[in-house]
Amino acid sequence: MSPDENDLPLQCLYRWSEERAAEVYLTQPLGAGQTRDFTWAEANEEVRRMATHLRSFGWEPGSRIALLSKNSAWWFMAEYAIWMAGFVSVPVYPSLTGESVRFLLEHSEAKALFLGKLDSDDWSAMTAGIPAGLRVIRMPLAAQGELPGVAVSEWDEICASSRPLEGFPRRGADELAVIVYTSGTTGTPKGVMHSFGTIGRVLRMLKQTYGCGPQDRLLSYLPLAHVADRAASQFPSLGAGCRVYFNESIETFAADLQRAQPTFFVSVPRLWAKFRAGVNARIPQAQLAAMLADPKTRDGVRQKVLTQLGLQHLRVGLCGAAPLPPELHQWYLDLGLELLEVYGMTENLGISHGSRPGRGRVGYVGQPRDGVDVKCSEVGEVLVRSPGLMLGYYKDPEKTAEAITEDGYLRTGDVGDIDAEGYLRITGRAKEQFKTSKGKYVAPAPIENALGAHPQIEASCVTGVGFAQPFALVMLSPTSAALRETAEGRAQLGQSLEALREQVNTRLDPHERLDFLAVVPDAWTVDNDFVTPTFKVKRARIEKHYGASFETWASLRQPLIWG
Repeated sequence: MSPDENDLPLQCLYRWSEERAAEVYLTQPLGAGQTRDFTWAEANEEVRRMATHLRSFGWEPGSRIALLSKNSAWWFMAEYAIWMAGFVSVPVYPSLTGESVRFLLEHSEAKALFLGKLDSDDWSAMTAGIPAGLRVIRMPLAAQGELPGVAVSEWDEICASSRPLEGFPRRGADELAVIVYTSGTTGTPKGVMHSFGTIGRVLRMLKQTYGCGPQDRLLSYLPLAHVADRAASQFPSLGAGCRVYFNESIETFAADLQRAQPTFFVSVPRLWAKFRAGVNARIPQAQLAAMLADPKTRDGVRQKVLTQLGLQHLRVGLCGAAPLPPELHQWYLDLGLELLEVYGMTENLGISHGSRPGRGRVGYVGQPRDGVDVKCSEVGEVLVRSPGLMLGYYKDPEKTAEAITEDGYLRTGDVGDIDAEGYLRITGRAKEQFKTSKGKYVAPAPIENALGAHPQIEASCVTGVGFAQPFALVMLSPTSAALRETAEGRAQLGQSLEALREQVNTRLDPHERLDFLAVVPDAWTVDNDFVTPTFKVKRARIEKHYGASFETWASLRQPLIWG
């Protein structure tokens, strides 16, 4: 699966800027329902002007330039300009603390920073991490806060005063393109290094597997500092000439989705569950199921529901980052929408496993991608040898050696099993298993997956290290959270959740059965650091936050605790 020269990202940009020059490439929301479109030619023009500006500083080839911003059209163009100018991009999550921002900028030795709109309203909390003396290019829509000791220039002014870079600069397949910092749910951030060739392989894989083309519409909304949104928006747009719409904010997500009406869409189980909860808030599930079971009403109801979600034109729906509960998978199948589970890591740029259209299997993340070899270790850890394998961790050869076996397999840290046809099922994280006071090991992921199938639960965390039995902390969906404020609503919720606990426990071995469910009052969000940008729970953070209550809750001897 070696990348063809034409699959490399800059070559794709040059191609579409000529072949689809007048076609809209990027649609950027500006607020108040207003948008701005960039054609392929217009985007290429701004990229070339910015590349000229970056080259003017005389930095040595391969110098690192960081990107700190929410998703936007300028994010795409800034990275292309970094690559075109001969440098390496360093994406930074737009929700990090100032301390984390400083670590990434200093560790990567970034020469400059593209600064855009941030997730947090507390501008100073994040920008305090920008070292004095760093060159900052402020992108449109960025807050206009003060940056003491920092030389700031404006995107539009640079583009107006710089000449477009001429010619067609090329970057070799083996050259370093990007350093993606990731810490997952725990640990110090590690800089995953990927080449232009690796990106080119992803571009080809997306076209070959899902038939992406210029007719496809995409929505960019998961953080671009993470591999997931790259595969959901930027990479298919480059590889296949797709049009990309951007999400403005959480509050406008529904409207942005309606505007885009995507044909290719990637999300995580938590968001697919939110869609279902929104539908059930308008149409009770029993009523919806009856209408879908009736041949006379089925087609009309399916179309109406999908249209309300903005998914009426969706031809490929992917789900990753966590297991998709079978009940949720079936709910979408009943709507006529097949969700295809996919699996991959930052360290292999997502080139690992994927379900093919019409060949998905509930509970499995699909079969290996072309060129991927997979096996399980003696302890059940999934090992993947992939053409998307990273070049290594930046400045960390020891961790690189720990992550990759001598024969080139990536240690995923996930536990799973493989059936006779090569379908992979992930059963948990090797490091997440914990031991109860009875000396029995518990794998939390399958239990959390079963709890997450319930429409009233948005997220859960199974814990209980050192306790006789495990228990679960659960976060309610917004609709259900409102019910707990009234006595009648709380009683209704209580009955439903107690029944859920009993139902889940019947499927578990005695040592795994949940002692109780603790309903927490807090929302677990990226901003408060309870979940990652792809909504994986940060187990250590949750256990630390609620840990002081564990003994009290366990002593109550009740199946349901209102935290």
